[in-house]
Formats: sequence, C-alpha cells, structure tokens
Amino acid sequence: MKNKTHIRKILIFFALLSVLSVSARAAAPDSLKRARQLENRLMDAVQAYDDGDFATAKDRLSALVKADQGLDAAWYWLGMTETALGNYDAAVTDLQHAVSLDPRNYWYKDRLSALYDFRGEDDLTVELYESLLEDYPKKTELHFRLLNLYVRRQQFEKALQALQDIENVIGKNERIASTRYDLYRQLGKPEEAVRALQDYNDEFASPSILSMLGDWYMDQFADSTALACYDEAIALQSDFVPAILGRTEVFRLTRRYPEYFDGIRDFAAHPDIPAASKGLYFSNVTRQLDPRFLNQFRTQFDAIIDTCASLHGADSTLLSTAGMYYYATSRKDKAAGLFRENARIHPESLPIEATYVQFLSLAENWPELKAESLEAYRRFPNEPAFLEYNSIANYNLKDYAAVIANAERILSQYPGDSARTVSALSSLGDMHHQLGDEKAAFNAYEKALKINPDYAPVLNNYAYYLSLAGKKLKKAAAMSKKTVDAEPDNPTYLDTYGWILYLQKKYQEAKPLFKHAMLYGGKDNATILDHYAEVLFALKEYDLAQVYWNQAKAKNNGDIPDLEERIAARLASIGK
Repeated sequence: MKNKTHIRKILIFFALLSVLSVSARAAAPDSLKRARQLENRLMDAVQAYDDGDFATAKDRLSALVKADQGLDAAWYWLGMTETALGNYDAAVTDLQHAVSLDPRNYWYKDRLSALYDFRGEDDLTVELYESLLEDYPKKTELHFRLLNLYVRRQQFEKALQALQDIENVIGKNERIASTRYDLYRQLGKPEEAVRALQDYNDEFASPSILSMLGDWYMDQFADSTALACYDEAIALQSDFVPAILGRTEVFRLTRRYPEYFDGIRDFAAHPDIPAASKGLYFSNVTRQLDPRFLNQFRTQFDAIIDTCASLHGADSTLLSTAGMYYYATSRKDKAAGLFRENARIHPESLPIEATYVQFLSLAENWPELKAESLEAYRRFPNEPAFLEYNSIANYNLKDYAAVIANAERILSQYPGDSARTVSALSSLGDMHHQLGDEKAAFNAYEKALKINPDYAPVLNNYAYYLSLAGKKLKKAAAMSKKTVDAEPDNPTYLDTYGWILYLQKKYQEAKPLFKHAMLYGGKDNATILDHYAEVLFALKEYDLAQVYWNQAKAKNNGDIPDLEERIAARLASIGK
C-alpha cells in the first residue's frame, strides 16, 4: 500500500509540472491565470480518481482535455480512469495520446505497456518495453517483464538475451542460472543447459544448483553422478531439503532400501527441517507411492511417521498427514485418533475441524460423525455444512426425524441461500417419504422445483416416488427425462426414466436406457438389474431376463425383499 501511495504522489507531482510548464511558457497574465485554473481542475480530477469516484474524474478530465489538447497529464489520468471503468479501448487511446505528448515519460509508457499486456497485445507490449529500456537500461523490472513476455511467446533465444541483460545489470545469481537452464532445455539444448548450472556452481558452489544438477542426472539415469551432486549440496547445507530428498530417491529407485529408509529417517528426525516440508513430503509419499510398496515396508514407514508426529507434536500439517497415511494403509482407528487429536489441539481451526468431519464421513463412522458434526456446528455456527454432515450421519443411522430437524433449521437460518434451501427441501422430501408421509414429501419437492426447476436429485426422486405410487406417470416421465438429458450416463437417472417408461408399457423405449445404465455402474445395483430383467421379460426375452435376475439376486442385500418370490412367479408363468 505504501508503494502505491508513493507512486501516486510522484504522478500527481509530474502532473503539476506538466501544467506549470504551460504557465512558464505563457507570457501574458491571462495565460498564467488560465494555467493555474487548469492546474486546480487537474488536481480536483485526480482527487476524484483517488477517492474512487471514477465517473466524476472522467467528466472532469474529459472537460480538461477539451479545454487544452496539449495537457499530457490530463490524458494520462483520463486513461487511468477509463481503465478503472473497464473502458480499455478508450484507455489505450488516451494513454497513447499522453505518450505522444511526452515520449520520455516513464509512467505513461509503463501504464500503457501494462494495458497492452493485460489485453494480450504482446507485439505492442514488447515494442514499448524495448523503448523504455533504451531510456532506462538499469530498470531491472523492465528486463524481467520483457523476459517473461519472450518466454510467454516462446521466443527463447530473445529470452536468453534478456536474461543476459539482467545479469549485466545485477550480476550472477541462482535465479538467473536456473532460468538459463530452463530456457536452454526449452530450446532442446541439454548440453548448454547443464553447462549453465555447472558454470555457476563452479564459481559459487550452490546447494540449489547442485540439487538441480542432481535431478538432471537422475533423469539421465546417471545415479552415481546424481548422488555425488546431492552429497555435495548436503555438505554445503545439511538441512537443504531438495538435496536430502533427491538423495533418498536415488536409493529408492536403485532399490537400496536400507539406505533409503536411513535417509528418510534422518530427514524426519532433523530438527532444523520445518514441519511443513516434512508434512508435504509424507503427504506426497502417501498419494504417489504404490500401496504395495507402502504395505511391504509398513513397519519402517510407521516408525518414521510416528517420529515426525512426536517431534513436531502440535503441528497440524504433520498430524493431518499422519492421519491420511494411516487411513491410506487401512488403519481407520489410528487415523481417527490422529485427526481427533489435531482437532482437539487446534479447536479454533475451521479447516482442521472440517478435515476431521470429512474423514469420519469417508470412514463411515456414523455415530462419531453425528456427535462431532454437531459439536463442530456449535463452535462454527456460520458453517451449515456441518449440519449437512450431521444429516448424512443421521440418515445412515436411520434417524430420519433428526434429518428433518436439520433441514428445517437450515431453511429457517439461511433463507437467502437458494442452493442450500433447495438441498434442504430435497432432504425434507426424501425423509418424509421414508417416514411414509407422501403428501409432505411431494409438497417439499414442489417447493424445491419452484426455486430450481432443473435440480436433478429432486426431479429424479419425485419422479421415482410417483412411479412407485402409480401416480401422474406422464408428469413423472417429463421430470425424469430432464435428469437423463442433463446427466445421460447417470445409472440412477437412467433407471428411473426406464422404469417409468416400463410402467407406461413403453418397453422398447425403456430397453436402451437400461442397456446404457449397465455400462455405467448399473450392474452393481440389484434394483436396476431387477428393473432391466422386468423390461426384458415384458419383451419376451426370457433367457436374458433370467440372466439379469440371477445377477440381481447375487447383488441383493435385502433391498428387494420379495425378489426371489417374484422371480419364481414370473418364471412359473412361462413354464420355467
């Protein structure tokens, strides 16, 4: 904020100089009076701009440039005002006018080049930066902007020259060396790329550059050379994380597992390496390593993870990482303990509490999720997502009345949140139907669809429950078709629409919907398999119907209580 204020003061100062130069050139007293009037009007316009009143600033500046076309500062501020108003074409014209009146003004060209850059006009941006550098060759920010533009345009040879110009101004450093390495690689010149790193390291001995060299040799399968680079980097800085981890990766890839675990153990126990770096590494290990590798060396990883967690006891990142590791290796109880501990140590942290609640949901620990989500909502009453998690727990615990209570609470406390209102009404409808109150269920669905007529979960459930009741099948079909049009690969929606068509005796239209559902998970659902078999049976494709009924029986876990008897009756009716 201080820098912006400082720049604005400079610009206002130069604006005044511009106006005062008019008065200096004016010989007559009337001209001097007029120049001072222009000065005051410009100051008023700039003050309006500074106050954020861009409409007033524009009116004042437009009148000012009409009064005197030669006021370059007025054109500049008009361009700035048009930029603030989003009128970029006008802003470009105004700033170009300012530059034409004062071609050596740095700020005019700087703002115009920034506007060109914003509009993606790279040629004009480059031209203006190059012009600025002719007048201000020592301004490193201009060199860096030009370098970035060349890279964006994939003009890597020009980028290399810009990089050399930067080095000529500020001298050699690691950033320049690593950027030169990247540019040569982009040009397909690996030898020059490596030489850029080697030359810098020969002169300055940098752990960062040595680690980059190690990574490059690793990519070339030169393991021993890579290891030598990492060792040299660690000798220079014992806690340099990229080198430590690069070294351990050499051991892992070359199956030198004892040395790999020694290195990771040292990394985990190193007191000077930040907990965040350790957390990031072990988080990546959990996500990226083959689960079989993690399980094969579970004892070693357990010890290392526990060492980290104990060394940095209260660090939230490491506790969370340890929790994810134990969850990924199928030890939910230990993972739950770590997430719980993290939440208890950091009761003020919403993200940590949210992570714990999400974990309980993933782990399907419904009793604990029910208790924890309510406690979380008590501490964070502005986060209704905790109530929604509480509803998930209650639903799985078959406490439908509690889900209804949560939905009604959301409706009363968040009336302006249309998305949550529709979701809450959807839950109300589902739960009332579970409790056998069809009228209340359908009333909730109607309210939801008035707010969002395309909300697929409500359309699907409403249509399906109408079909179960044998009511308003035409309305049900229209609603269900909307869900299939919106999500054509959703097996649940395909099943609902197909079943309604079946009830309307449109068997040939229903069949392709079920065939499609089979490709997207329908084969794992006993109800969808049963519905498809019924359609096939109605089409007199009896053998194929029996195949899908057999699959439905294999998948049925009591969801369809009369399945066996109904299949037997169907087959008996055709003499089978």
